[in-house]
Amino acid sequence: MRRVGVALLGTGLLTGVLIAMKSQTPAPPAGRPPADGGTGSPLPAAASRMPEVGVVDLTRMTDGPHLGAVFPNRYGPVQVRITVRGGRLVDVEAVQLPAAAARGIEIGRRATPVLRQQALQRQSADLDAVSGATYTSDGYRRSLQSAIDAARAGRPAA
Repeated sequence: MRRVGVALLGTGLLTGVLIAMKSQTPAPPAGRPPADGGTGSPLPAAASRMPEVGVVDLTRMTDGPHLGAVFPNRYGPVQVRITVRGGRLVDVEAVQLPAAAARGIEIGRRATPVLRQQALQRQSADLDAVSGATYTSDGYRRSLQSAIDAARAGRPAA
């Protein structure tokens, strides 16, 4: 087992001090395999086969249009629809944007093309917020992630 200790220096800087200690757990009884499945890894065998966090298998997305959830904010709702072809994101369309006030409309018109371009380039919902359009950017990103999740689950647009 590994233990991690953290020490604070007098200057207020945080310094990580790694202390690796072998576990003092007894060996398994004769005839029984080790708890880690015999891999020697501190993780269970199934966990060691899992993909890395942040790795997206785009080929698992079902082709066609997929609708994201509606995410309201103080300026109005935001919703996107994506189109997937060949397992890739080929289009992102804003279905709903804030329209209750002139300011919300202006923000949506300015932010939407920037967010769409980021989504298509990055092939994900990992988008940078557009300056001055924080609420719209957040709703767009969340709706986009919802649509990508729908594409992975094979749920077409309604």
